[in-house]
Amino acid sequence: MAPFGRRSREQTGSRDPVRDDEPPRRPLRGASALWADGFGRAGTRSLQLLAVLALVAVLVFAVTQLTLVVIPVLIALVLAAAISPLVGFLRRKGLPSLAATWIALVALVALLALVLWLVVRAVVRQWDELRDQALEGFDELQAYVEGLPFDITEEQVRSVRESLSGLLQSDAFGAGAIAGVSQTVDFVAGFFIMVVVLFFFLKDGPQIWEFLLRPFDGHRYARGRRVGVTTIATLGGYVRGTAIVAAVDAVAIGIGLAIVGVPLVVPLSVLVFLLAFIPLVGATLAGILSALVALVAVGPVEALVVVAIVVVVNQVEGDFLQPIVMGRTLQLHPLVILFALTAGTVLAGLTGAVLAVPIAASIWRAVQVWDGPELPARFARPKTRDALAAGGAGPVVEPASRV
Repeated sequence: MAPFGRRSREQTGSRDPVRDDEPPRRPLRGASALWADGFGRAGTRSLQLLAVLALVAVLVFAVTQLTLVVIPVLIALVLAAAISPLVGFLRRKGLPSLAATWIALVALVALLALVLWLVVRAVVRQWDELRDQALEGFDELQAYVEGLPFDITEEQVRSVRESLSGLLQSDAFGAGAIAGVSQTVDFVAGFFIMVVVLFFFLKDGPQIWEFLLRPFDGHRYARGRRVGVTTIATLGGYVRGTAIVAAVDAVAIGIGLAIVGVPLVVPLSVLVFLLAFIPLVGATLAGILSALVALVAVGPVEALVVVAIVVVVNQVEGDFLQPIVMGRTLQLHPLVILFALTAGTVLAGLTGAVLAVPIAASIWRAVQVWDGPELPARFARPKTRDALAAGGAGPVVEPASRV
């Protein structure tokens, strides 16, 4: 047996990388020898990792400082991916590119305006009723609190009301109102940027991507084309599939709320629709808010009925509707979704929570077509049975198809 337990070339059947006619390699000395051993290689990899982390930190810092530009562009990209099939359909019917783009854009804006009008109209019509019911609920809650074993006097309740009144009249509240005005201005500016960018994405999206791919040739250009097509398809499929699932949830929960007698059915249904775009936590938040409105407006029994309706609808959606509608669009493990939601919320608040999951799904789909239409990047390829058996990994288990 060879020294240190190594197998000979005849035993292993492998080729000897050192040929007899090659001159012997010089041993490394000095600083080169320090970086050639195991600790040196670990240090090299650590330096590389620190450089990558520094680059990521700089990019994240730049994104957080340019949210007024980055967030509208990302929203425009997601919306363009979602309604680009409509633009393509109109073009195939013979409409010019400019006309097809304007029709799709106006239809989207009109749909958003209609939803906003329905919500405002329902709130204005039912606000007085909801206010009276909320006051009655507050009186019932106060009577319940007074019956507790420990004493809560009217002086304490009055003190709380006076504190709230003082807060509303304080300078801090005024500063908060000024900050709210500033955020409104930023929202209007961001919305204008989003509409303009969305128009050009719908009209010249393929040409813009071709321009960005000009520096690449050969297989790199083909990879860029695959990644672009796959990213747009994933984003569009995610938004359209989520919209279908959210619409079904909103209609089903809205019908349940109407049957129970909860006010503000239309605003709550719209809120259910919007929160459905936040996976995992959106449905929970919508259910909690609907139950609270039912508790204040009609009573605890009806609130429990609302909770049951929300649970049943979400269960049917998760087990039946979402796998059929979404298909392969969202193949992410719930833990990955949770991490993406957390990171998006920290970086960009509620908007980041909405955009984080489709962006993560698009990145994963791009990795899956990195080296070919059905060939993932090398680090993401599942291990074959032969490779697992050769490596002595024990029982071979089929790799999971999603991350």
